[in-house]
Parts: sequence; structure tokens; C-alpha cells
Amino acid sequence: MAKPSTSRSSPSKPRLSKAVLVCRDTIYQNWIAARYNRGMKKLTLPDYQALAEFRYQIRRFLHFSEQVVKQAGIERGQYQLLLAIKGMPAGVRPRIRELSERMQIRHHSTVELVNRLEDGGFVCRARAQDDRREVLLTLTPKGEKVLRELALHHQDELRSSGPELVTALRRIMHASDENGPANPTPPEKRGEAKKHS
Repeated sequence: MAKPSTSRSSPSKPRLSKAVLVCRDTIYQNWIAARYNRGMKKLTLPDYQALAEFRYQIRRFLHFSEQVVKQAGIERGQYQLLLAIKGMPAGVRPRIRELSERMQIRHHSTVELVNRLEDGGFVCRARAQDDRREVLLTLTPKGEKVLRELALHHQDELRSSGPELVTALRRIMHASDENGPANPTPPEKRGEAKKHS
């Protein structure tokens, strides 16, 4: 047997009109936008133009790179991996984890690239002498030859188009210097700065 309801009916809440709801939502959205944009510098048309020019110069170089790598018969990612192995910083071992980090790709993507390069005879895997659990990657003579040719092409291209790329970057840096820091010191840090001055 069901219990009889003992709750009193509460007075109904007044319904807000659609216009009031839209106005309330707009005010809330503006408040969020104001909080989000607080401390962010305003970009000018020259700022956008400088960013677009820099992106264009990068894209021109990447397009060149894609074409020359394709002509060599390997993929762009494969060239980048060969370069990452050869150009590994001193003290960093050429393992999958480090190469993934250097290339900013996922571990399994790096493994796939290494597998294809190994199948093509460009790299080989070898156990580390000091820790047999570690697998290190090295370039084969074929990998060294292809990398050397491609790196020379890339270096020549950077020598010729590099000044335009540097100029585009300087425009961005100059604009940010003129407008001050994009994120000023947060209020909690301002007090610390005053204590030390």
C-alpha cells in the first residue's frame, strides 16, 4: 500500500521570460569573457600580420622540406626521425622514449616509424652495453648517406630563405616588446616583488 504524500506543495517559482533568460546568459558570458581576457594584451592588425607572415615563412620551408624528402624516397616523419637520432643532445640516449619526446609524437607512432626505417635499412636497433634491457637506435651507412644529403639541402634552403624567416620572427618579438608582457604579474606575486625591492 502506498503512503500518502505528506509534503506540502511549495509555491511555484515565478517563470522568467525568454528575454530575461537571454539577458542573464549574456551577462554571465560577458563576465566569463572578462575574467578570461583579464591580463591578456589586445592584438593589433600588425600583430596578426606579423604572426601570419611568420606562419607563411614556416610553411614555405616545410613545403620545401616535404618536396625534397619525397624526392629522396622517404617520408617526412622518417627524415625527422633520422635527424633526431643523429642530432641527439650529448648525454641523451637514442631510445624510443627520447625520440618520441624530441619529435613530439606518441610512443607507438615512433615505434612505427622506426619499424619502417629498419625495414628500409636506414636504422638498426642494438642492445646497450651497460644495460641489456635498453634498446638504442643507430643509423646504418644507408641512413647516414640519405640524412647527409637531405640535411645539406635543408641547410642550403635555410641559408637562402632564413633571413625572411628571422625577419618575420623579429617582427613578432618587436611587437611583443612594445606592448609589454602578455600576462602581467599576478596580484599574489606583486606583493612579493614589493617586499624584495
